[in-house]
Amino acid sequence: MFLTRIWWGIIYFLDLIYEIIKSTIDVAFNKIMGRNIDPVIVDVKTVLERPVSQTILANSISLTPGTLSVDLDSENNIIKVAAISPRKQEDIIPFEPYIKKMLE
Repeated sequence: MFLTRIWWGIIYFLDLIYEIIKSTIDVAFNKIMGRNIDPVIVDVKTVLERPVSQTILANSISLTPGTLSVDLDSENNIIKVAAISPRKQEDIIPFEPYIKKMLE
């Protein structure tokens, strides 16, 4: 059980690094091409129940360029996210399954 959680933690970390690099390139490309941004604030429903899991997810969102966690409602499992362009929920929180398997 413990080794499984460590394995999912490693997978989460690698996916987080991948998403940070991918988002950095996307934001830089949009800036270089002079595309207008269309900022939005969305409520992202999460399946994570524990406050520590939700906090790690919110911090991961903030680490990824182009998104920022504005508010965390632990009771209703909702994270309010500001993004520089409209995105699907799956694109905002791609690492949620890894956090769930790691901490819940």
